[in-house]
Amino acid sequence: MPNKRKRKEATAAYLCLIPSIIGLIFITYLPLLSVFALSFFNWGSGAPDPKFIGLDNYVRLFTTDPYFLDSLRVTVVFAVLTVIGSMIYSLFIAMLLNRKIPARGFLRAVFYLPYVLPSMAVYIGWSWLYEANFGLFNYFLSLLGAEKMKFIADGRLVVPSLALIGVWLSGNLIVIFLAGLQNVPRVYHEAALIDGANSFQRFRHVTIPCMTPIIFYNLLMALINNMQIVTPALALTNGGPGNESRFITYLMYQSAFINNHLGYGSSVSTVFFVIIAIFTVILFLTSRNWVFYEGDGK
Repeated sequence: MPNKRKRKEATAAYLCLIPSIIGLIFITYLPLLSVFALSFFNWGSGAPDPKFIGLDNYVRLFTTDPYFLDSLRVTVVFAVLTVIGSMIYSLFIAMLLNRKIPARGFLRAVFYLPYVLPSMAVYIGWSWLYEANFGLFNYFLSLLGAEKMKFIADGRLVVPSLALIGVWLSGNLIVIFLAGLQNVPRVYHEAALIDGANSFQRFRHVTIPCMTPIIFYNLLMALINNMQIVTPALALTNGGPGNESRFITYLMYQSAFINNHLGYGSSVSTVFFVIIAIFTVILFLTSRNWVFYEGDGK
């Protein structure tokens, strides 16, 4: 009788999973395979019908493309700056919002709001703050007697300036960190307090170890999302100045939809998918040394 009940529950579970499985197949996996297959063809400008060319698109990408290496460098630098900044910022804000302060619910909504705003509108709004002559930031610099700065028109400043916007948009990480902080067992803090641990020691030896699964999840999501960034280039910079904000996703967009080289754009997309997969695997492998789960014996 118990086995029959288990079989019925398993059957019901599989039936409920069928719509999700169909969605994954047709919305995710089949398009992914199609892009990979298309990367072996020349299709687009000058080639109305797909023509099989083997690995030529990949050879061109790694040997003669003048933008690929710069795009890879810019993308990695942006992702590193944004991920580190957003992790520190979101954890700090979450810890503040976890305290009993006035208007805590309102402040939680305020810090989460940037994440749900349309990205294009957010970047355009920040462009007014960064404006070289009359922007708010340069106004404050002029009050301090400093020279005005071209935040998104200077090759040295454009990526850090865009990364700052990405950090400001990390409201989702704040919410997840806040949920994790509220689930840290109070008994651990009380035991550490009895042993004479101060606030920093409790944060280092109690809060952080208990939060490592949440930190890992946020780190993974932030890395994947920020590696795929394209909105700043579309909204503000068009890949400039020079190639200093030509992210790989923007290079893919230009190749496939501006220059109409769909096969070559697919090869860029495939290589980028592999790069993200490598970073993800490295993160998973290294997480074994610092992610602690309750009851795992570490």
